[in-house]
Amino acid sequence: MAAPPARARADYDYLIKLLLIGDSGVGKSCLLLRFSDGSFTTSFITTIGIDFKIRTIELDGKRIKLQIWDTAGQERFRTITTDIRNWIRNIEQHASDNVNKILVGNKADMDESKRAVPTSKGQALADEYGIKFFETSAKTNLNVEEVFFSIARDIKQRLADTDSKAEPSTIKINQDQSGGAGQAAQKSACCG
Repeated sequence: MAAPPARARADYDYLIKLLLIGDSGVGKSCLLLRFSDGSFTTSFITTIGIDFKIRTIELDGKRIKLQIWDTAGQERFRTITTDIRNWIRNIEQHASDNVNKILVGNKADMDESKRAVPTSKGQALADEYGIKFFETSAKTNLNVEEVFFSIARDIKQRLADTDSKAEPSTIKINQDQSGGAGQAAQKSACCG
């Protein structure tokens, strides 16, 4: 007896892989820890290489398994806005054309005058690239769920649209309408 397809055995409807990229110290790991474990720490521990967490969510009646990769920040000596442009350029160069992107400004619990990027600049940059912008705080849990649910919903919708556009292809062999000769030839070429 054949085993059911792997997708039927899975405990989720979609597996979505997300990649957190950005400069060192912006709170990528804290954001991920808050979303995956519901915790926050003030200890700054630099991510070395790459780490990931998994969380399964329910979205529009579907189970979505999020595999979220946390990268080590780089390029810490340029201004944040310049770095965002470089990160987006890297995404455009190395990711597929239809990859979903979202811009997140973390540490929204800080006074706006102390933030590296004011809300208006973050929103303007997101508008320039045609992507969504969220301000979050891993510390206070502001918009953390909303960010991950938003990107998951957008990706799920893109995947569902792609699935619905993919029509099964039909190959017709020997369309001879003359009757017996075509059917005989088709039968003799068949395995059964």
